[in-house]
Amino acid sequence: MRRLTLAAAAALALAAPAFAVTPDEQLRDPKLEARARALSQELRCLVCQNQSIDDSTAPLAHDLRVILRERLAAGDSDRQAVDYLVARYGDFVLLKPPFQPDTWALWLGPLAVLLAGGAGAAIYLRARARAGEAPLSAAEEAEAARLMATQDKLD
Repeated sequence: MRRLTLAAAAALALAAPAFAVTPDEQLRDPKLEARARALSQELRCLVCQNQSIDDSTAPLAHDLRVILRERLAAGDSDRQAVDYLVARYGDFVLLKPPFQPDTWALWLGPLAVLLAGGAGAAIYLRARARAGEAPLSAAEEAEAARLMATQDKLD
């Protein structure tokens, strides 16, 4: 029963984005609709933040999808439609923000963290290798000898 419940929950969670675009939003022209779907997958839902407006069921995402389709139906190019939304919501609406001075930290930050972590690991491993192994104390040597003697008796 528990597996069935988990499977049903997973199926519903995975199927939810399929219902994000409602029939009243869809354009009659299949080519325009395909363009709208492709563009809406590149735009961030400002409520959900880590979902595209194509996947989100939030009311604001619905509004953004409608605006995008209206712009495309009015004859805007893909770039013009996206620029229209960026002008109103900023670069944050883009799932892939442009590489410009105010987003350098966003693009280069992960690389800097990776390099710093690698340098830290290298320094740690180098220091550890230089330290070498500490010699055994007399008590530890006696215990090792006793264990080896016990092992020899078992063999």
